[in-house]
Amino acid sequence: MRRSVLIIPNRLSAHPGTSAHSSPLMVITAIPAFRDNYIWALRIPELHPRAVVLVDPGEPGAILSWLASEDAEPAAVLITHHHDDHAGALSALCARWPKLVVHGPRHPQLPQVTHPVGEGDQVYVPALDVRFDVLATPGHTLSHLCYLGHGCLFSGDTLFSCGCGRLFEGSPAQMHASLERLARLPDSTLLYCAHEYTLPNIGFAREVDPDNADLTAYYVACRQRRKAGQPTLPSNLGIERACNPFLRCHLPAIQDAISQQIGQPMPNAASAFAALRAWKDVY
Repeated sequence: MRRSVLIIPNRLSAHPGTSAHSSPLMVITAIPAFRDNYIWALRIPELHPRAVVLVDPGEPGAILSWLASEDAEPAAVLITHHHDDHAGALSALCARWPKLVVHGPRHPQLPQVTHPVGEGDQVYVPALDVRFDVLATPGHTLSHLCYLGHGCLFSGDTLFSCGCGRLFEGSPAQMHASLERLARLPDSTLLYCAHEYTLPNIGFAREVDPDNADLTAYYVACRQRRKAGQPTLPSNLGIERACNPFLRCHLPAIQDAISQQIGQPMPNAASAFAALRAWKDVY
């Protein structure tokens, strides 16, 4: 698979009185890891040609090889949760760069985190002049975090394109609340989740929402990207609100489809979400 590189204006670092077009450009690269993970690498070459912010580095070989090939070094790491496919490279990175700043949830399986963060905190990386708001999004795990900034949402395993994470620790109510919160972000917010699950997720979404023309068009576009060897990501919140059934549990058409599947009415969106997640678990 070819690595995906997206270049966006680094809008939040623009100084007062300047436009977004005059601010440095952020380069975001998808580094494939394991079978379907992505490690996200953020750079602003104009400010620092070698410094990189890494998001969820799970596979040591993949990230160390990429850093060497790019003559880059990590300025900071953002961890969304403690699962090994998101944090498994921390020991290797910290051994190579002993003073590496690692932001993440406070968790016993993340001893390498130097700067524990949680809801309402803000991460600042001086080398790149970037800031990210920290959002607590329990559901997949109880301490799961998302990072929001510069028009980008790094959602780990909370929100996938056309899907959401399994509930390993949290309750359906917690995950539903987390997703509702993310669904209120602006349409233009770019979604950088941690797995290439989009086409399988769309397959399930089309079972739930077969008459959704936006979903059909998104399927065609994503299939073309995968055939070209490109990631389907980033998506954006506008696409997700139009296509992702887990963000559409308040709609009568989605609730009717769930009711037909399980043979009982859906009294509210939270109940519909719980039933939909259970349906997806056995799909």
